[in-house]
Amino acid sequence: MKKILPLNHGLRGTIKIPGDKSISHRSVILSSLGTTPVEIENFLAGADCLSTVACMKALGATIERDDEKLLVTGNGLHGLREPENVLDAGNSGTTLRLLMGLCAPQKFLTTFTGDDSLRKRPMARVIKPLTQMNARIFGRNENKNLPITILPPEKNLRGIFYKMPVASAQVKSAILLAGLFAETPTTVIENVPSRNHTEKMLAEFGARLENRANALRIFPAENLTAPEKIFVPGDISSAAYWIVLATILKDSDVTIENVGINKTRTGLIDVLQQMGASIELLNERTSGGEKFADVHVVSSGLYGVEFGGKIIPRLIDEIPALAVAAAFALGTTIIRDVGELRVKESDRLAAIVEEFNKISPDTFTATEDSLIINGGQEKIFAECKTRADHRMAMSLAIFGAAAQGVTLDDETCVDISYPNFFEELS
Repeated sequence: MKKILPLNHGLRGTIKIPGDKSISHRSVILSSLGTTPVEIENFLAGADCLSTVACMKALGATIERDDEKLLVTGNGLHGLREPENVLDAGNSGTTLRLLMGLCAPQKFLTTFTGDDSLRKRPMARVIKPLTQMNARIFGRNENKNLPITILPPEKNLRGIFYKMPVASAQVKSAILLAGLFAETPTTVIENVPSRNHTEKMLAEFGARLENRANALRIFPAENLTAPEKIFVPGDISSAAYWIVLATILKDSDVTIENVGINKTRTGLIDVLQQMGASIELLNERTSGGEKFADVHVVSSGLYGVEFGGKIIPRLIDEIPALAVAAAFALGTTIIRDVGELRVKESDRLAAIVEEFNKISPDTFTATEDSLIINGGQEKIFAECKTRADHRMAMSLAIFGAAAQGVTLDDETCVDISYPNFFEELS
């Protein structure tokens, strides 16, 4: 149990946030495919990323960890080895989906498992394109749930032309990683852009890619050239909680340092600014193909807005935090096209409605793929359930801190992405 008391003052000063989870995953995977040591700085040592570390070790990489740094040495693009045991992705959908793409072309058998939550998440949409490439992947039922076994392909993988039915960086990344080993180029078509961390980092490792309009093509590779160092920017998904809290708490003036501002991830800032938030980006710079900056936030009055469509993939993980902001806004906020939230670590649409309404009654309602928030309602103290979902836990915490307090049944789930979150909050 974790009790969060209401904050009766604004946020002041500077905050340093953990490294970006998405980039941390990809830095370990790609560094493991080189042949020279790579130092990864500001690596997120959360449970999800450590699942990727464990899996890449099992596949043959040498990985040494020192606080927020990793030293990774691989055996080359074609030097992965058969794991001695089942690979456990824990709670990490990113680990599972990306490594399915990486292991699909290999000449050895691989079996994946995960925790109870990950075992319920459907994997068919990853398996479909990989199977079209000649991969042999088998799940335990028609939804292709874990455990999943990947057999060596009967013939080499072939390049495909694949139109993404739903925007998903994880599915796209699995196809791109498999495409490195295919006999011919692979093209992915995205009508709605998803996060582009994988293609940016592949380019840094010397992979050949072509990006024209909404078509991304990757060419087969014989090897990758690893950089000596990778700096992982701060995770904007982690910064989101402080951005929202500083916006809705009076007399706040806070700077969040070294935040990744990749344009495929900054939808949160765009929407909050549309709502009236005072947010500015300072000291912008670039490392490893990724932009980052210091985010300066001053408390502001907010107004309800309506949004959906192409911006949703740019802020899908920040919807719970945005919902907190909307509860303090004047008027109604409508968030459309967020059905994807129903197959996250929890059914986040259902969780937001049930748990957030405990803090602000009669504020949140949902349809199958939309969230409606009637802002400005009375806030009360509440006892809430995190649903073992890290983003729900942190959003509930800042909601309670800005309202009348909250008690959480389980705070340990934040270790997945932000192990010292509650220490920072207190």
